[in-house]
Amino acid sequence: MPALVAYIAGMEKSRVQYTIRQVPSQIDEALRQRAREEGRSLNTVAIEMLERGLGLTGNPIRYHDLDDLAGTWVDDPEFDKAIQDMDQIDQDLWQ
Repeated sequence: MPALVAYIAGMEKSRVQYTIRQVPSQIDEALRQRAREEGRSLNTVAIEMLERGLGLTGNPIRYHDLDDLAGTWVDDPEFDKAIQDMDQIDQDLWQ
């Protein structure tokens, strides 16, 4: 059996092998650092990052900023009325 046929025969059919070229050094360093910290292989960490980036993990990405709130403002006259007193400047404190 030729080597290529034996190689392909041993691979799982649901998996594909990739070669990614010209990986920026900052990405390489970050992936390797994560793999070291977690005690996992570079391959495993890279696949996990691809899954996350493509939104395929099934777990929603939890952001630690307010970007998900951008553009969600809803005018609410009742709320504006409720906080109207907070818009007043106390002249004794403002000096």
